[in-house]
Amino acid sequence: MLTHQVFLYPSPLHYRIIPEVAYDINATMLFGTNTFLKGYAKFAHSYDFFSIRYVCAGAEAVQKETRELYAEKFGLRILEGYGATETSPVISINTPMDYKTGTVGTMLPGMDYHLKAVPGIEEGGQLFVSGPNIMRGYFRSDNPGVLEPAESEFGPGWYDTGDIVDIDDDGFVTIKGRVKRFAKIGGEMVSLSMVEEMVAQCWPDEMHGAVSLPDSAKGEKIILLTTREGALRKELSAWAKKSKIGELNVPKTIIVVKKLPLLGTGKIDYQGLKEVAELG
Repeated sequence: MLTHQVFLYPSPLHYRIIPEVAYDINATMLFGTNTFLKGYAKFAHSYDFFSIRYVCAGAEAVQKETRELYAEKFGLRILEGYGATETSPVISINTPMDYKTGTVGTMLPGMDYHLKAVPGIEEGGQLFVSGPNIMRGYFRSDNPGVLEPAESEFGPGWYDTGDIVDIDDDGFVTIKGRVKRFAKIGGEMVSLSMVEEMVAQCWPDEMHGAVSLPDSAKGEKIILLTTREGALRKELSAWAKKSKIGELNVPKTIIVVKKLPLLGTGKIDYQGLKEVAELG
């Protein structure tokens, strides 16, 4: 009888140990976020992942540098996916047969979707999904034992992801950003996720996070927190111009920190980030 084993390690932050464990147990699949996968690749020997067949990533966008590093050092293609706890927890994923770089793959079989138009967003819209994997509702602490049905403006059974996505003719999903992760500057909608991606391309060896704060002149302004010492706005501005990216995407203020606040999943803690930005 065919059996499968799962190895769970207590801390994803042990970047030196986990590649050795993967080698010792002949692991065939590796799951992680961009942050963790990047850390493993930095310390792993090129043969540590010799038995790995699939590398699956989620929770945050996979950077171009991370994909290239795994391809060149280990000969592995990262299969990026996307989901939420409320979707058990996957919505879409790239597979070896259906793969498109820069996307989070196609939706799982049996799922349906609606894209709600968002003012200021020309391509794509706010994603609502339904399917057999969607949760029934939440248990409320203020009313124990009561399960409230998951509803949206499309009716019961539809889940509002809160994400802005674009879906191409082949069904591949591209995440533009969270509804709350957009800044409105001078009437223009600017994706903070795209800002972070631009900064990561300019300074690939550091960590970065962008938040927006109120601005009396243009409504909102983008604040970048980065671990890059001596980071200068003019460098980003020059990079943006070279890459034909609008000046609105260049953060107005840059704050250098020793490290970014992170959640247990490895995602950036944007609430903590905003608090740091507000302190200046």
